[in-house]
Amino acid sequence: MNHNSINISSQKKIKAKCIAVLGTGSDVGKSIVVTALCRLFANRGVKVAPFKAQNMSNNSGITPDGLEMGRAQIVQAEASKTPPHVDMNPVLLKPTGETGSQVVLLGTAIENSTALEYHTRKKSLFEKACNSLDRLRDDYELVIIEGAGSCAEVNLMSNDIVNFRTAGYADAPVILVGDIHKGGIFAQLVGTLECIESVHRKQIAGFIINRFRGDLRLFEDGKKWIENKTGKKVFGVLPWYSHIMIDAEESVAIETPGHVNLNSGDSPAIAVIRLPHISNFTDFDPLVRIKNIRLHYIRAVCDLSGFKAVIIPGSKNTRYDLKWIEESGWSDMLSAYADMGGNLIGICGGYQMLGKFVHDPDGLEGNPGTSRGLCLLPVETTLKAPKITTLTGFLWDGIYGSGYEIHMGQTINESNKYMFEITDRNNISCRDFDGCISENKKIMGTYIHGVFDTPLIAKKWLESIGIERPVISDISGFAARQREYDLLADHFEKYVDIDAMLKIAEGKYP
Repeated sequence: MNHNSINISSQKKIKAKCIAVLGTGSDVGKSIVVTALCRLFANRGVKVAPFKAQNMSNNSGITPDGLEMGRAQIVQAEASKTPPHVDMNPVLLKPTGETGSQVVLLGTAIENSTALEYHTRKKSLFEKACNSLDRLRDDYELVIIEGAGSCAEVNLMSNDIVNFRTAGYADAPVILVGDIHKGGIFAQLVGTLECIESVHRKQIAGFIINRFRGDLRLFEDGKKWIENKTGKKVFGVLPWYSHIMIDAEESVAIETPGHVNLNSGDSPAIAVIRLPHISNFTDFDPLVRIKNIRLHYIRAVCDLSGFKAVIIPGSKNTRYDLKWIEESGWSDMLSAYADMGGNLIGICGGYQMLGKFVHDPDGLEGNPGTSRGLCLLPVETTLKAPKITTLTGFLWDGIYGSGYEIHMGQTINESNKYMFEITDRNNISCRDFDGCISENKKIMGTYIHGVFDTPLIAKKWLESIGIERPVISDISGFAARQREYDLLADHFEKYVDIDAMLKIAEGKYP
């Protein structure tokens, strides 16, 4: 460790210290702050790990031992320079509708549950989450805890297992994050303090204000007002950035897709259909990074003829989203696009939708039944447990790539024209096949997420859809993400009181 390192392990031999990062609301930047802190401490030689007791997201990933956890905690583990482990996110809720979710416990899907049913299980789930946190504290020197949503939802606090309850269990000082871009930052911070009990107010060490636009000097009076009003320090004000790309748990780009104007530039455009239950949209982040193409998420039905390719992404409720495609008019538009020779690719749930039928005899996604697919690939899918969760290596015409699979579908390919040859799953060699490709090679489907993370695979697909000489960096996938974590840590260190962060980690901050 260098001279900036902190001495944590010698202070507390049994359990590592913890810092909790809670928020004034959803999407205020908690995940980013945790990611930055993880990389900051890792760069100082501290053995650090992230933790989130319960996450709700359809953006998930696979650990090296083939288990499922939230994508945000996988990102934070990578930033910590440590392998992701399900103890970092023991409970993952994957919404399947307005009131129900699939419950993933310690990496394995155990049930589909309504909100009310889940509520009755929170006591036992909190105990399991605490066990996970204890194991992390045994194995690491520092644990950075992430909260969920607002930590001041007064109607939910008695049963909350993520925010102050977890911070209290870990005896963790709290950094409260607010988002100035949303407006009302003073009300966000002061209002949060007013809504929580005094014991929780005492846990809060100070604030980080996220997404500031403009001249920071103009906010000095604002910082002083917050500190005078609350008696707590503003540790930093993080300016808005556009030069750093970190895999997001949620994204405004997919939540509020705007109107697409294909005449606004000369670069070829690719469309992603914004399904109601879209999952794993980080599959397409590598395409966003390519300079000479434009990627658009589109919800409203529109003419597709101007797009080089259309992607149907993963879905947490394939049959519901198939119904939405039919009722919204997308079905006819996608069929017309295919008839004119357009390039279509479906990933996971999108692959299932391209087939003839999706059967759900056991009601894994709702009422048992069968849904007719788009009939653009000669495949047929039956939804069955158990869920397949693997890190997967594959070949595409001799080019090796790697990704991951998360699905409950078993798909029969009637044509025997496969997209990929599988070489290994969860680091065990095998010989299998995945996906399907049409006779004219214009329509493709695969179960593998993350296919575009491999530069040569991304290049081959882009060239297959008619994009010549795509400008793809040789640094991609894991290596590219590591570079972004360092950029984030540099940005964070420039604007946040790092000495205070170090003191908090050592338990020396008042």
